[in-house]
Amino acid sequence: MSHSFIQQDDVQKLLREGAGLNGPEGNERFKSIIHRLLGDICTLIDDYNVTQEEFWHAVNYLHELGGRQEAALLAAGLGLEHFLDLRQEAIESRLSSETGTPRTIEGPLYVANAPLADGYARMDDGKDAGDVMWLHGQVTDVHGQPVAGAIVDIWHANTLGNYSFFDQSQSDYNLRRRIRTDAEGRYSVRSILPSGYGCPPDGPTQKLLDQLGRHGNRPAHIHFFVSAPGFKHLTSQINLNGDQYLWDDFAFATRDGLIADPVKVNDPALIQQRDLDGEHTEVCFDFTLCAAQRAEEEQRITRLRAQE
Repeated sequence: MSHSFIQQDDVQKLLREGAGLNGPEGNERFKSIIHRLLGDICTLIDDYNVTQEEFWHAVNYLHELGGRQEAALLAAGLGLEHFLDLRQEAIESRLSSETGTPRTIEGPLYVANAPLADGYARMDDGKDAGDVMWLHGQVTDVHGQPVAGAIVDIWHANTLGNYSFFDQSQSDYNLRRRIRTDAEGRYSVRSILPSGYGCPPDGPTQKLLDQLGRHGNRPAHIHFFVSAPGFKHLTSQINLNGDQYLWDDFAFATRDGLIADPVKVNDPALIQQRDLDGEHTEVCFDFTLCAAQRAEEEQRITRLRAQE
């Protein structure tokens, strides 16, 4: 049908009433957003001649998406979480000339309150026979000065692509740690090399991606929150070079400046210095934090997270 149908008085009245615009109660901004959303949905239905059966299939899909708790996964897979990052960067670039480590998506698998250690920690519980990884780096400001006492919150998957807490076979906080940087702004952890993963093959996110002709795979990656008083909170992650999905991440998280090169280490002196048993893989990544202009910039955004 033509757009004139949407513009009919009875349809426009329905949209206004549905959004609560005809009464003084409620939140005005929220009502305006819902009014826009309803109008866009109804216009889409009309433009594409969506049938009633198709509409109710979509509603049932939302039931399934919520039941499997994959809404955040789908938001990443459709690029919406990456869009939020790009938009926030554009806003901040107009307010400040400082440029630090790029942000990228948080994803849905963070768990709060991981054990906190000073300078160094071991992240794995020793039960996964993966390759030993030595991850380390330095946190500085935009002038290259070390940021002592910064909290580097790290989490990543095991060799099967699974995350503790969500994978009940793993111990509590396995592959999750918070490190407080030393006087030189340095952090280091012993862990295992993570694997990439794919969306649950029987889940609603992959079902939608199949209809789009897209895969649901992610490259091997490591998540970070980096925070310190006086600095903007950084949400980021690094992808490991050499992964087949490095530039084909279904969640659009790969960015220039966020790729780390795994390096095999077999130098006996370095192995001994790190108190390791033998050859291991080194991953080095430094972070640059920007000064906060407002106190709220020092905090991570509020969203539903495990154990928060």
